[in-house]
Amino acid sequence: MPQHVVVIGAVALGPKAACRFKRLEPDSRVTMIERGKRISYGGCGIPYYVSGDISDASALQSTAFHMLRDEAFFKATKGVDVRTETEALAIDPKAKTVTVRHLPTGREETLSYDKLVMATGSTPNRLPVPGADLDGVYCVAGLEDAEAIRARVASGKVGSAVVVGGGFIGLEMATAFADMWGIETTVLEYMDHILPSVAGPVTARMACRHMEEKGVHFRFGEKLMRLEGDGAVERLVTDKGTIDADLVILSVGVTPNSKLAKDAGLHVGPRGGIIVDETLRTSDPDIFAGGDCVQIKNLVTGGPSYLPLGSMANRQGRVIGTNLAGGHARFEGASGAWCVKLFEQSAAGVGLPIQAALREGFDAVNVHVSMLDRAHFYPEKGLMSLDLVVENTTGRILGMQGVSVMGDSLVGKVDAVSALLPHKPVCADLGNLEMAYSPPFASAMDILNVLGNVADNIVSGQNRGMGVDEFEKLWQDRADNGIFVLDCRERDNVAELIARHPKDWHNIPQGELAGRLAEVPKDRPVVVICNTGARSYEALVTLVHNGYAGTRSVEGGMAAVHAAGLDI
Repeated sequence: MPQHVVVIGAVALGPKAACRFKRLEPDSRVTMIERGKRISYGGCGIPYYVSGDISDASALQSTAFHMLRDEAFFKATKGVDVRTETEALAIDPKAKTVTVRHLPTGREETLSYDKLVMATGSTPNRLPVPGADLDGVYCVAGLEDAEAIRARVASGKVGSAVVVGGGFIGLEMATAFADMWGIETTVLEYMDHILPSVAGPVTARMACRHMEEKGVHFRFGEKLMRLEGDGAVERLVTDKGTIDADLVILSVGVTPNSKLAKDAGLHVGPRGGIIVDETLRTSDPDIFAGGDCVQIKNLVTGGPSYLPLGSMANRQGRVIGTNLAGGHARFEGASGAWCVKLFEQSAAGVGLPIQAALREGFDAVNVHVSMLDRAHFYPEKGLMSLDLVVENTTGRILGMQGVSVMGDSLVGKVDAVSALLPHKPVCADLGNLEMAYSPPFASAMDILNVLGNVADNIVSGQNRGMGVDEFEKLWQDRADNGIFVLDCRERDNVAELIARHPKDWHNIPQGELAGRLAEVPKDRPVVVICNTGARSYEALVTLVHNGYAGTRSVEGGMAAVHAAGLDI
């Protein structure tokens, strides 16, 4: 029997669910309502419109065939009725009605439904500080904000910009300002590194260093107190000083739009996300929800999580559309795969970074590998640095993050691990993972295989590694701890460091170590290092076998040291 489905929200999930349902039930009716003027646009493309990479905002609302996805498009090609500038005021689950208001006229109306879809999305957080309403202070909430920001930048009146928040959108906006427009740009982050919820300190540090090399300034551990200016923003005042700015972007996370659901008596989680089951039904079986307004299951921890990602909203939309038509599609949850482009470098990851794993109660360790992403003899190649988070007792993989100049290659590695994570893989699974190989695309021993093997060696106790952060601390305190750094590379690679630090930096090529053990003291902590960690691991095995029990190897070697910007 034909039914009437009402969809509240028409940006990402709403249109996907509506169109999927109409394909399965062409005789049924769908009414999609949206508070804003624009519908069905790619919000994740906003930073690239601001940068100028995308010339026209309408491209974010167009199909691959250059058709504008507006009300007329959905009516003509999808059979879906769309009402823009229409706000849902209340839901009555017992009567199965939605009260809506047409914003330009104020006219209210009650719509009846057989099934309801909540795709209400999220709202950017605005910090409760004085001056947040000054002209020139923006949140990136939609296409209208994007057009206003770009117009302001293009006017030539913006010489300096500050982005508050070092998450995805914040960093992409900072890249847009500094790269395409040449604006002096500062990122203000309350935590101690960028991407604090998804990346570990090493990955974050490498990405941050690349952005600094491109001219972006960072101020960590500072709290915004107020914004000042005469009508328009002129400066930010923090708990540690002031920053001049002609434009400010507040990018400090989002809050799920779940008030409508809560007022209707639907179950809502502690963080505000609407609670749904694996079919994406709410606590009312005739009401579905998905996208930025729901909480979902984290496939690594098994607990609830909140992951506002456009790709996830689209996948959930298909599940909802299928189930509206009586299907049995399921959305099991997510591991949280992500990626972000920062100038010529990309960062990506999936699962838990080390700080989140420890916070969740896992006995976890972080394992780092830096190596070329393709065969070393192939002309086109780039350094890739990966952090693998594993459970120390079982070797279970909990997450992976990394950076690389070869963004497509990095995303491919993350996607492979993302496919594994729901099945609780261990290090050996990654070490033996079958990866496509040809020199233009990968190494014969893929970096994922190497990463899995290194992690397996560390968890089993065969390899005793340390990250670059720990090495930096040991190096800075070398006068007190007396470390003996043994560089296992060939002499030509080490001469400058030996000349600079003759008492602390020493060189014995790995191939000569077995015959020169007498040169390595047994009364000092020994730290072995090479270019990427392969030769230093061989040296560690030799030294431990010969009684140097406390020897440790620097994970990722000098490649990781340089990528992280350590001053040696």
